[in-house]
Amino acid sequence: MAEQPLADLLREAERVLTASGVWGPREDAAALAAHVLGLTEEALKPEYPVPAAAAERLRTLVGRRASRIPLGHLTGRARLGGIEVTVTEDVFVPRFPTELLLRWGLSAVEGAKDPVVVDLCTGSGAVALAVAHARPDATVHAVELDAAALECARRNAAERAAAGDRPVAVHQGDVTDPVLLADLDGTADLVLANPPYVPVGTELLPEWGEHHPRQAVFAGDDGLDVIRRVIACAARLLRPGGGLAIEHGDAQIDVVPGLLAATGAFAEAEGHRDQENRPRYTTTLRKAVS
Repeated sequence: MAEQPLADLLREAERVLTASGVWGPREDAAALAAHVLGLTEEALKPEYPVPAAAAERLRTLVGRRASRIPLGHLTGRARLGGIEVTVTEDVFVPRFPTELLLRWGLSAVEGAKDPVVVDLCTGSGAVALAVAHARPDATVHAVELDAAALECARRNAAERAAAGDRPVAVHQGDVTDPVLLADLDGTADLVLANPPYVPVGTELLPEWGEHHPRQAVFAGDDGLDVIRRVIACAARLLRPGGGLAIEHGDAQIDVVPGLLAATGAFAEAEGHRDQENRPRYTTTLRKAVS
């Protein structure tokens, strides 16, 4: 078969993805084309001649995306905070709303010298590594329980360190452990967490309900099992005035502040919305120890 203009293949891909109900079909088509061609999305040109073999690979990937396999699991890469990390089918793919949680966290330590940052439920390590990339003076710790995600986080940490970023310490640990990172008690300037928060039994889009590891998505009957533990852990780790940001589900924006207040350890919480104006994360500061 002869070469085909990229524009024709992108239009075809967009039609297929639109028909399958994928959100952002144009963006996903471009991302898959860039992956197949070994280019950045910015470098894609409509007139680019695509060899027949590459066109077939693109159609195969588009078909898999149309079956609602997450984009990151197809490309093996995800972006957050100006960096790229590897993701596998066993790991949660970082989502764009987490950019805002990351941005808040960086602003919270903007005036801190050599800040200590802890990323709980790190998954691929993307949040922790994005912090280390933005703040070369920070000491960053990333914590993950799941073995597959831990392996992915350690691989990403090694890759970012080789690229010149400050190394991140990746720990296998459970936020339910009362002595997790005990040597940091009362010293952390910032704790970030994007934990599993979906109530068991919730019907989700296939990307999340079928093609993501359940332990990275679901967290008990009310979705708060891990968040409760994150709050307790953060209360122990943070110094007075240290910041905490927790990503959560829409309805939980009315619940998480109460969980924080019940500890007596935190100042008044503030709920934040994501780029689609949906309730997405809550922030607060550690009160002084009385």
